[in-house]
This record gives sequence, C-alpha cells and structure tokens, in this order.
Amino acid sequence: MSDDTPAPDQAPGAPHPRETMRLFGQDAAERAFLEAYTSDRLHHGWLLTGPRGVGKATLAWRIARFLLATPPVDDGGLFGAPPPPETLEIDPEHPVAHRILASAEPGLAAITRSLNDQGRLRNEIVVDDIRKLGKFFGLSSADGGRRVVIVDAADEMNVSAANALLKMLEEPPARTTLLLISHQPSRLLPTIRSRCRSLRLSPLGPDDMNAALAQTGAELPQNTDHLAALAAGSVGDAVRLVNLGGLEIYAELITILGTLPRMDRQRALALAEAAAQRGAAERFELLLTLIDIALSRLAITGACGLPPQPEAAQNEAEILTRLSATPQQARHWAEVAATITARARHGQAVNLDPAALVLDTVFKIQETAGQSR
Repeated sequence: MSDDTPAPDQAPGAPHPRETMRLFGQDAAERAFLEAYTSDRLHHGWLLTGPRGVGKATLAWRIARFLLATPPVDDGGLFGAPPPPETLEIDPEHPVAHRILASAEPGLAAITRSLNDQGRLRNEIVVDDIRKLGKFFGLSSADGGRRVVIVDAADEMNVSAANALLKMLEEPPARTTLLLISHQPSRLLPTIRSRCRSLRLSPLGPDDMNAALAQTGAELPQNTDHLAALAAGSVGDAVRLVNLGGLEIYAELITILGTLPRMDRQRALALAEAAAQRGAAERFELLLTLIDIALSRLAITGACGLPPQPEAAQNEAEILTRLSATPQQARHWAEVAATITARARHGQAVNLDPAALVLDTVFKIQETAGQSR
C-alpha cells in the first residue's frame, strides 16, 4: 500500500485509531471495562460491537495503552495498595504511548487484513495472519508482562482464521487480553462470541459527534445538524461525508426528488455524469448510499406521519412529506428501496456503467413517485 492509502483499520481521511487519544460519547463502555479491571474480573476476550465509526477501534487502542502502561496491583507493602484507576486515560508522554504511536510496542499485536503475494490488500483476514500471533506470544513471554491483541475487524476473518483464533480464546496465553472489534457480531462463530465479554458502543449525539470530528481535523460544515442526520452517530461516516462532499450530493439528490413526479432530468443526468467521472469510485459508492438513505427516510416519513429529525438537507422535511404522506406510500418506498439496492449492487458486480446505473435508479424512483400519487 502507498503512504497515502489508509490502513484497513483506518477510516479514510481520519487519523489512525492509535493516534486518537480521546474517545467521546462512550463513557458507559469505558466504565464497564474499568469496573471489570478494578474488581479483578478482567476477561481474556472482549468483543467491541456497535455501528461502524462510533469509536470501537479508538476504545480498543485506549484499552491497550491502559493495560500496557498500568502496573499490576499489589498489596502496596507497608503503605497499602494504591487507589484503583478511575480512567483509561494514559499520559501521551508515557513511554508506552510513545511506543504504540510508533508501532514499536512489543506487548501489542494488531491483526488486520494483510497484503497478498501480489502486494494487494486481501478482502479477508486469513489463517496466516492469526498464526503470526504464535511468534508474538513466544517473543513477548520472557518479560512476564501483559500482552494485548487487537483484531480489526473480527468480522473479516475467514473460517480458518476464525477457528485458529477460537483455539486461542479457548486456551488463552497468560496475562493476555484479546480485543475483537466487530461491526456485525452475527457473522462471528457463536463459540467466539460465547468466549468473549461484550462491550456495546452506541451512536454519538450531536455534541460528542462535533467534538470527535474536531479531533480528526475535519472541517465542520456550517450546518452540523445535516451532517448528524446523515452520519447517524458515526464519526467515520461523518468524516467520509465531509471529505467526499456528501452533504452537497445529498442536497442535490433531495432537490431532484423535489421535482417529482415529473423530475428534472437535466439535474438527474448531471448527477449521474458526476458519478461516472474517472477516479470518482468513492463518490459513486457514496451516492448509492445516500440514495438508500433518502429512500429510507421517505419510508419512515409515511410510516410515522412525520419526517425524521433533524433534516439532512434544506427543505427535506417538506419534500419527504409531500412524496410519502401515508403508510401505503411508505410501503411503496420501502419496497422500491429494497429493489433499487439489489439492482445497484448487481450493477456494480457486473461493472455496469456508473452513469447508466444512477439513471436507472433515478428513473425507478420517478416511476414509484408516479404510482404513489
């Protein structure tokens, strides 16, 4: 991978989780881990779950810093034991923090998708990636200190890799903590889930979202409510939206929906051509996601009788209400959302021209708007 290519465990445009010192909006998960640590009930396997981009990887690296930098508790001799730690926070100037930042901490192993023999990033974590841990455990066992393993994301393990990791969970090396990051825990082996304690992270509220975005260095838009609505509490999604112009794309999409049922074909064509430009693969993928969001918000509007709040674009509430005013219309939009998603993903799989795929999608939306009148 080139220096400009994000690591497989890094959101495009955002710092790597090892570089992110603060975690916002996940106090409950932090307290749960700290309580287990201070009560001497530290499980050897932890499953960090929740939507993408809410801080699971950041929490895993915070836990790793904490465990490797915090000395084991003893009776304290004549002076008694020191007070238990009240936070996972570790001084950025601590030697462990410096070594982790430089990817030079001998007590930490991070497992992600690796490169194949052609130098390309694999689409799954393979068994050889897990087997490397055997050497890590052997090299780091001499000092008797803690060891931490981060697997990001555990959902990406193939069957052989998952079975190899399961053996380690069944017979964990001494003083070792395994942190498994999972966006979709249902994809994991039930036996892996049963051998881990779960920490569930929740979507961020607007204030925590803004603070987390500021930490990434992303430039906040003027209307943060629109960003919060589209990102749905995911900092990773918010960074992607900001960097790829997602707010502007969604605003144009809503404007086009506002011309239904007759639809402004010139604007739809311009949107399709923008998605087909060379080097616009990420924007094309984002556009498909935003279309899915718009259709979902249309279905919610008809089903609930009110549009979702806050608005994700100017005049969105009025447009959604006009197009989806009844539960019957909501059903139509939900059905077309499922159809369009399947058609779009099939079109991608067979390398259909992006512009043609977008136009096909928009015309299907127009057809549904006409039928729902």
